[in-house]
Amino acid sequence: MDQEIINEINKKDKTALVIWDVQKGLVDGIFNKEEFLANNKKLIDAAHENNIPVFFSKITPLPERFESASRKFFAKRRKMNWPSPDALELEIPAEKEDVVIPKNTASFFIGTNFENMVRNAGITTLIFTGIATEYGVESSGRDAVNRGFYPIIAKDACSSRSQEGHERSLKNMENLLIVMTTDEILEMWK
Repeated sequence: MDQEIINEINKKDKTALVIWDVQKGLVDGIFNKEEFLANNKKLIDAAHENNIPVFFSKITPLPERFESASRKFFAKRRKMNWPSPDALELEIPAEKEDVVIPKNTASFFIGTNFENMVRNAGITTLIFTGIATEYGVESSGRDAVNRGFYPIIAKDACSSRSQEGHERSLKNMENLLIVMTTDEILEMWK
């Protein structure tokens, strides 16, 4: 990666960490649960130490009557069901200073105030982790670059039910976005 980009994305006061959909009902079904949780903890702890804001997205389904037919169709096709309210709770608890934003699409920029919040704070670099790599993480990362942000995907702090889908998505994103390991991000923050 060229030094000019590294200098731009390494401004801690212009960086936020986005933890995507780490809800119990999703975390229980991923292929790399221990590594995923450990790497997210490292990133969250380092973000707090460096005064980098941490945002959690939280799937908050619309009432049945107001949910779109297409979203119902695709959720059913992916066998998405939320057997209990507990399944929607965050597996990684948010700290008092963290921001939890309810959302109901696969992009953090649609239907939320996330973009206004980060722009108001002068944030230009967004580091994404979470579940599922090939759905919300990739969608939000693509949206971020299209909106003028520097998206970084923490590849070993992302996951999916499908290891194949996760790896395919990372390969796609390597051509479009910045993809780094947790250790590379932590080293950058030193």
